[in-house]
Amino acid sequence: MSIVTYNNRSIANISAIPGAAKSLTHIKTLTASSSSTLSFVNGSSDVVLDSTYPIYLFKFINCHPATNTQEFRFNMSADTGSNYNVTKTTTVFTASTDESGGNTGVAYASGSDIAQGTGDQAISVVTGNDNDACTSGELFIFNPSSTTFVKHFLANSSTYRSDIQMNYNWFAAGYGNTTSAVDAIRFNFASGNIDAGTIKLYGIKDS
Repeated sequence: MSIVTYNNRSIANISAIPGAAKSLTHIKTLTASSSSTLSFVNGSSDVVLDSTYPIYLFKFINCHPATNTQEFRFNMSADTGSNYNVTKTTTVFTASTDESGGNTGVAYASGSDIAQGTGDQAISVVTGNDNDACTSGELFIFNPSSTTFVKHFLANSSTYRSDIQMNYNWFAAGYGNTTSAVDAIRFNFASGNIDAGTIKLYGIKDS
């Protein structure tokens, strides 16, 4: 079997490839500790959420609710966090299985989509507050600083629903129906605090 090499060195010995673009840039990490919300506001606490990047990625990791069976949600602001009420049209579907593998399914979650509403968008199924229950996933926001186009988003999460011992893979997509720049994003559970969890914000370059 041949060994793949780069400039006469094996791949295992290469620490960096000269000229390789670093497209993903870490901007900010927020850690919850019985927090009602976690918010990323452009220009506040070193947060960048403007025309610097065409795509922004949020990674939410082990977000655990203080209150049992709550959806994890987000909303957008067009006034630097004074109001989180951008009008949205969205769609949601899920795939699920229980711990025995005997109860599986794929379904359109019609009760979790929004049709020109301003409320928070669910980006996870309800999450239990058992010690080992949490939700993790990611949210992409595309060109939030545009003053021409609506603001598209895609979200995907994996959640342990402890009340029925099931895992849900949650898919949500939609757009904020505004041509104003979106300059803040807020995360929270539907009710109660974010007992624990981490959210990381990244910017993705054009190339």
